[in-house]
Amino acid sequence: MTNRKKPTMPSSLPVPRQILFASALAMMASPALASDKVTFQLDWLPGGDKAPIYVCIDQGFCKDEGLDVEIASGRGSTDAISRLAAGSSDVGVADIGALMAARAQEKVGVTAIMSVFNKGPHAFYTVKGGGFDAVADVKGKKIATSPFTSSNVYLPLVLKDAGISPDEVTIVNADPGALGPMLMTGQVDGIVAWMTDLTRYTNQGKEAGKEIQALPWSAAGLNLYSASLIANDSFLKDRPDVARRFVAAYKKSVEFSRDNPDAAAKSVTNIVAELGTEDVKGSLTDAMELVYNEVTEKDGLGVFEPGRLAETWARVAAAQGIDPASYDVETTVTREMLALK
Repeated sequence: MTNRKKPTMPSSLPVPRQILFASALAMMASPALASDKVTFQLDWLPGGDKAPIYVCIDQGFCKDEGLDVEIASGRGSTDAISRLAAGSSDVGVADIGALMAARAQEKVGVTAIMSVFNKGPHAFYTVKGGGFDAVADVKGKKIATSPFTSSNVYLPLVLKDAGISPDEVTIVNADPGALGPMLMTGQVDGIVAWMTDLTRYTNQGKEAGKEIQALPWSAAGLNLYSASLIANDSFLKDRPDVARRFVAAYKKSVEFSRDNPDAAAKSVTNIVAELGTEDVKGSLTDAMELVYNEVTEKDGLGVFEPGRLAETWARVAAAQGIDPASYDVETTVTREMLALK
């Protein structure tokens, strides 16, 4: 009886091709994992103060966390909150005061997950040496403001804190782009603007031969959390791991923006080519003062400290005419998505 050898696999294929063939079979059996898609909602136009989300995409922090992030434009905090509540976006940035009011009055399904600005950005800008060198000096002055800014909500509180009646100040509404020229030409004694615009107005002043100074309302006692990461409640419930990974990536992006302002500004202009790198860097540098300061040193980056959160709500409720006892401000936030070191 003849012994038959067992059939063997052909050995004519070169080893590299055999490896490729095996790899192809493995890929067919186990498809590559796709990145998790996330839609990020802006609350206003792109700029240096929004740098972290562009850094997250351009520097690869989002990709490293397995995220494919798309940015949606916005027109104010109210608009951003509405879009998130409707589910057209997953996570975004907006003023937490606006979110508190929306939750208290309309019970919107949106929650804050990380503080970005732990100080309010609101300020008066004036020409140094013109007799308007402190917030209390606003009495009897003519002030220009944009009708679109959230600062207008808090202005009555700032005046009240200074013991000034609203009818003792002349308020002029103007287009945002006209505020700087009105101040430089002396049409008004001061303007209402954000601290994120400090570099821009300072440069405008230099061109006009004037020294511009900012008088932040936070220094006059208006203690607020402001810009914050906020997210759709269904997104947080249904995809908590994605939310945590996004917060981790965003936090790295904030830290990168602080440590590498030139590269961060370039990341913004790599995505939004029509912006000027120097303007973006100036706004980014100004914004970082609202992110990293004595509050951050005390509480940490991104933290919602209960006392400051309660104080923010007290101010928001007073400004909006809401009974502060009608809403539990702690329900505005979740601290589960922010892994603290």
